[in-house]
Amino acid sequence: MPRRRLDDVSSRSPTDQPDPLAPFSAPTRSWFGAAFAAATPAQRGAWEAIRGGGNALVVAPTGSGKTLAAFLWSLDTLAGSQPPPEPTRPRRVLYISPLKALGIDVERNLRAPLAGIRGAARRLGLPQPEIIVGVRSGDTPAAQRRGLGTHPPDILITTPESLFLMLTSAAREALRGVRTVIVDEVHAVAGSKRGAHLALSLERLDALLETPAQRIGLSATVRPVEEVARFLSGAAPVTVVRPPTTKTLEIAVVVPVEDMTRLGDPLTEAPPDGSAAAAPPRASIWPAVEERVLDLVLAHSSTIVFANSRRLAERLCARLNELYADRLAGSGAGASAAVSEPSPVSAGPQGGGSPARTAPAALLGAAGQGGGTAA
Repeated sequence: MPRRRLDDVSSRSPTDQPDPLAPFSAPTRSWFGAAFAAATPAQRGAWEAIRGGGNALVVAPTGSGKTLAAFLWSLDTLAGSQPPPEPTRPRRVLYISPLKALGIDVERNLRAPLAGIRGAARRLGLPQPEIIVGVRSGDTPAAQRRGLGTHPPDILITTPESLFLMLTSAAREALRGVRTVIVDEVHAVAGSKRGAHLALSLERLDALLETPAQRIGLSATVRPVEEVARFLSGAAPVTVVRPPTTKTLEIAVVVPVEDMTRLGDPLTEAPPDGSAAAAPPRASIWPAVEERVLDLVLAHSSTIVFANSRRLAERLCARLNELYADRLAGSGAGASAAVSEPSPVSAGPQGGGSPARTAPAALLGAAGQGGGTAA
């Protein structure tokens, strides 16, 4: 087996390439320049590695733009290419996510660059590209799955299990045009049985293609990098993009009441007598906590709240929505406004799920190992 080459560009200076957008087409440069102030170090390094056609592993923190970095080169290539002679074999991009919810978010997030590049091409008087995005998962209806096989999209978003099913059925013919494979959250599958299954599927995909597809791995945290790079590319060379980053933590200890010894109004009702009587009612800090959490939810565009258990997360979720409805009614908006306004809070397992996007939203998830933090 040939020796695998690992090229780490983490120590290269961003100034090695003064204009990282220079290799892109005019519509892509126009849209990116209008949407962002500048390219991040992760994007600079990723584009430098991707445009050469080799495999790349991009390790960068959340919010560094690595997903767009992986897609933008392919979007630019698709936008500037002619329609394929065989409609069933377009120059496709295959995006693999270990989570169905993440794949749905990526499909939604791709709408902005696709619309932006199309609009920029129109303003520049150039042909407007039509790039189709499709999703194939366990939730995809059968009719839509058949449509993906006969009219495959330019970008297919799927999961490791759905990719395996496609490779072992007649739908594999729709994968013959794949040129780029993006594996997101690669650390979540590397080193597991699921990862071994995905590695086998990737090799089966390469055996189906005329030339092996370019593989791009994305991760916010990887350790050890060499092992994950080997999982991603096998014996093929791989470039690791790992720009230096610094973590900034802002921690505040907040007490929602002024005096912990006075949690509420004094209880005036006398406790019941008798040996079977329950314990006397006590004032609770929870009403103050709920009000404070709701204040934070409404003051920010998105909020994640972790609780000790799923049951507590669901109860807190329901209580926050009740308080939100009470505030709407108390402000004079009336009951009709409370019904028409979207609920600001939704509960999700282990931090998963999708909160409302049209209003300040909060996502509640149970924290593992019995611990809990609030953000």
